[in-house]
Amino acid sequence: MITWQELETAAPPIAQLARQRFDGMRVALLGTVRGDGSPRISPIEPYFSQGQLLFGAMSWSLKTRDLLRDPRCVLHSAVTAPDAGDPEVKLYGRATEAPTELREGCSAGWWQARHDPAVVFVLAIDLATSIEWNLHEARMLVRNWSPGRGLTERSRSYP
Repeated sequence: MITWQELETAAPPIAQLARQRFDGMRVALLGTVRGDGSPRISPIEPYFSQGQLLFGAMSWSLKTRDLLRDPRCVLHSAVTAPDAGDPEVKLYGRATEAPTELREGCSAGWWQARHDPAVVFVLAIDLATSIEWNLHEARMLVRNWSPGRGLTERSRSYP
């Protein structure tokens, strides 16, 4: 697994698109694993700080409980509408509680202005994917990064 900063070096096109989507929308979807093994989807706000990808969650939330029990997760960029052509980014990895210096060093994080207890997580990335849509030509560009294969790219028609 790698840090956000390492993804920027290993897969610049995916990292650039992820930063654009996460900073632009300010909301992403987090997939976690419930105690019974079923999936849970929750909205979160991703932040980039000190070469890391961070997100916070209320300490009492179910997503926090999920991640503290099983850190496996996926972070998916939000889309605005069906067939809008929004690029998509999916980051698979493990979320662990961020050290105090990372938590406090992210001045933009919503948890800085709240008195409610929050848990701040840092994402270690295991796999990254981006999809860009060319609606006029009915083509999609898929980029994947993994530690074993590095960055790959393919274009294909759809549906």
